[in-house]
Order: sequence, then C-alpha cells, then structure tokens
Amino acid sequence: MKKSRFTEEQIAFSREQLDSKEALRYSRLQIGLIIPLNRLLNVNILKSQYYRSLKQMKTITKRTLIAFILVAFFPGLGLASTEKPNIILIFMDNFAYGELGCYGGGITRGAATPEIDKLADEGFRSTNFNVEAQCTPSRANLMTGRYAIRTGNSKVPGDLNLPYGLTQWEYTMPEMLSDAGYSTAMYGKWHLGSKPGRFPTDQGFDEWWGIPNSSNISEWVDNPRIPADILSKIPAPQILTSVKNGEATPVKSFDLKQKASMDGELTDMTIDYIDKHAKDNKPFFVFLSYTNTHVPRIPAPEFDGKTGNGTWADLLLQLDTYVGNIMASLNTNDIYDNTIVIFSSDNGGDFYEDNSFPGMWRGTYFTGLEGSLRVPFIIRWPGKIPARSVSNEILLESDVFVTLAAVAGGTLPTDRIYDGKNELDFLMGKTPKSQQEVVIAYVADQIHAVKWRNWKGVFNEVEVGYGSPVKEYLTPVVYDLYMDPREEKPYTKEGLQGNSWVISPILMALKAHLKTLEEEPPIKEGTVDPYIPNKTK
Repeated sequence: MKKSRFTEEQIAFSREQLDSKEALRYSRLQIGLIIPLNRLLNVNILKSQYYRSLKQMKTITKRTLIAFILVAFFPGLGLASTEKPNIILIFMDNFAYGELGCYGGGITRGAATPEIDKLADEGFRSTNFNVEAQCTPSRANLMTGRYAIRTGNSKVPGDLNLPYGLTQWEYTMPEMLSDAGYSTAMYGKWHLGSKPGRFPTDQGFDEWWGIPNSSNISEWVDNPRIPADILSKIPAPQILTSVKNGEATPVKSFDLKQKASMDGELTDMTIDYIDKHAKDNKPFFVFLSYTNTHVPRIPAPEFDGKTGNGTWADLLLQLDTYVGNIMASLNTNDIYDNTIVIFSSDNGGDFYEDNSFPGMWRGTYFTGLEGSLRVPFIIRWPGKIPARSVSNEILLESDVFVTLAAVAGGTLPTDRIYDGKNELDFLMGKTPKSQQEVVIAYVADQIHAVKWRNWKGVFNEVEVGYGSPVKEYLTPVVYDLYMDPREEKPYTKEGLQGNSWVISPILMALKAHLKTLEEEPPIKEGTVDPYIPNKTK
C-alpha cells in the first residue's frame, strides 16, 4: 500500500474541519508514483525492442498500442491509469448454483446458456464462492468487503421506512474505484437504503437508474388488497434515477409490466454507457444488478414462452441473450480484452415453489445450508486470468472488493476490519491456494455454521427460510462436504463419529471471528449518520 505524505496530526486536524464523510475521504488521499526524470531521458523508443516488435505486428488495437508505448517510456509504471481494466459486475438476484450450463444447468433447466458459459471458458469459475444468506446482507458485504453484521445490515429490513443501509462512514466499492480514477455507474436493484444519504449515488456511484428496494414491491401497484390508509404510508413502487450527491427523482411506476421489461432496459443502459465511455481516458465500472429472477418472475414479452420449457427456461434464455449483447458491445468498442467481467449472485434460490435450482447442494436462501451460501462466480480478464480455470478453494464475497482494489490500484482505509482478501494472484494462477479457509455463515444476526476447509460445523439449522423451526445444537454437528454435500448425514464415520477432532479448528475459527466483533463492535441496525465508530482498541 502506498504511504501518505500527510501526518496523523494533519489528518486529525482535517477531520475536525471537514464533515465526517469528506474528512475520511481526505485522509485516504495518497501520493502517486513519481517517475525519475533520468528514466525518461534514457529511453529512445526508435532504438528499443518495443519499436522493433511493433513493426512486426500486423494487427493491434488502439488501446493495446497505447499501452505498448507507455510501457516503453515508463517501464516502472505497472498498471498505469490508461492500462487499468474496465470492470463490469453482473449481479443476479436469488440465482442459485445449478442454473448455468457451466454449473450443470443450462439445457437440463430448459435453456442453454452459451454466452455466460463462454465467460467461464475465457476465465475462472469457482465451485466454492460463498455469499450471505439474504439480499441486503449480501449486497452490503459485496460493497464493503466486510461481513454485513459489521455494517448494521445483517438482515433484510421489514420496515422500509427505517433508515436502513450503509452509513456514510463505510468506504464502498464505487468510492474506492472513483478514488482510483474510475467512472462509475449502477443500473438495477440496490436494496442498501431508500432514504437520502443512502442511495447508490450517495455511496460513490456517478449515476444510478433502478429500484432502491426489493423487486417484489412491483406487486403493490394497483393491488386492491392494500388499504388506502396503509398505501399512503409505504414507499411507492417507483424506478428512481440520480447522479452523484444529487437528489433521487422518480422516473416511472415500477409495476408488473415494468418488472417484465426491467432487465432489458438495464442491459440497454449498460450498452449505452459502454458506447459512451469506451474511448474515455479513464476506465469505467458498471454494477449491473438484474431483477427478473426474483419474484415475481416475468419474462420480457419477446422471451415469454420462447423456449416452450416454462418461465425459468425463458428467463435463462433472456439472461444469456442480454449478457451476450453486452459482450458484443465490448467487442464492437474494441475493449473486449481490457474489460474484467464478473458474474455472480447475491444468494441462492428463494423458498417459493418455482425457485432457483441449487444443483448438488441443498437449501434455500435465509438458511445456512450450502444451497443458500454457494452461488456461481465467474471472472474473466483475458491475458491475465487463465482461461478455463476452475477451483474449489474457498472464496468469500468480500474478496471481490479487496481484489478489485488491487486491480484498480485503490487504497483501503486502515481504520476498520476487512474480511476480504486480495485474491488476484490466486485468480491469475500464480498460487494454487486462496487466502481463505473459513466461512462464517450468518442468517440475519445469528451464526448458523462455520466452514473450515471442507468441513462444516453447524450450530443452528433451518430447513427452509420461511416457517420452519430452528434446530439448536450445543455441540456442532459436523459435515464433510466432500462426502456429504447435501448435509444430510452428520453422524457417519466420515462425519462427527470418526472426526470429532475437527470441532477444534472450527471452534478456533469461530472464536477468532467473535474476537474481531469485540475489537470493532458492529454498527447497530438503523444507525443514522453521522456515525462515529467505537472501538475497544
């Protein structure tokens, strides 16, 4: 990490003079790398090996040519600003492990997914990517690199009139990327705050078009069962738009018809953004947060019934087509290779009868079962991440934030605990092991399980996320996820009967995590700004 030229005394003084948000961001300003003048004077591109190599090349993109010249003149720059990759993060809603062809779904679910499968062919696919069990906690984790319990977002809010979401003290992914020189945009579902100060453009995005809460509110429009006196007291189902630090304004009603067309509009906006920014001198980041796999599930009219295999198959075809259109846009704009594309989901399938398919795992969201926690994760970056890479090493959702900071040259504040790790070397194939071997499986603010390597110790267990009783275990039941991926036989000789020793490392991992909550007490749910952390050390 680059070191600041500002002293702690100067930073402390600044924090007293500025408002809390800007003061914290001021303290993160870092001094860039200075290139010695003599290095520039010693370079003669016309005599260099780079020039001879360029003459021999028959085809080269403009961006690659620029990068070549920059390396020739500035060999010590590493990832200079013009070399930083663009980033598109496609984030699904309640989309489980087993839907895509590359995860065993696709044609077995009624519709092939060749475009998304191609992302895996061009990059890395994880079989052990772990998220949180509910929408809001998962999105808080992704945006901050921290377990949601730390940020006061451990569960989906019931009362949308409460000031839920991320406090201004949190340093978010778009803030980090903005500070690293990126243009940032978000299209789609946020679910991390629906009040002024908590919208995406209050948390680092330059622009946003989408919905602040969950997409099932589209069912509220023209619903005759909602009493008039209640209708006036709950948030209106609307699509909002805003720009950085600006006021969020309504665009149109978010009704069932709009729900069906929503993801197509989000895709078109993403493509328009790519077309607009592809030739900029700065890289861009797009957070594309799709909605249609969340209830109510309604395909767009042009896809409704197209597969003949039901709603889920139509939605898969729709999704795969949209992703293919985005990738075609990258190719048309000559930034295909210099754009990182990530595909993942906030959690596993929901508990409705037409829910998403967890593949070899068991369970729905709102549980600590693997079907809730393990979701698809694909990342491609041609020339950097080896093609067709697959790994069962543990990765956490929080790793995405920290790893992208390494990619972008971002600087993270040192005054808070991060659960994510920089997994760039692992993704690039430089090391066979990830830096993670523990998953703390929260369901709301309760720890249901601790995963350590291939073992899972379960303290609280619920079969489905709605209505089923919670089983509590004084001593954790243990599953070997290699032998029992569906978590059905804890007392076999492969489980607790023959491997009670594994309780020790599981409890050690739990103790270590709980200690961090003592060192940095979690932000309370509903905390308003300004927030000032209260640390024990």
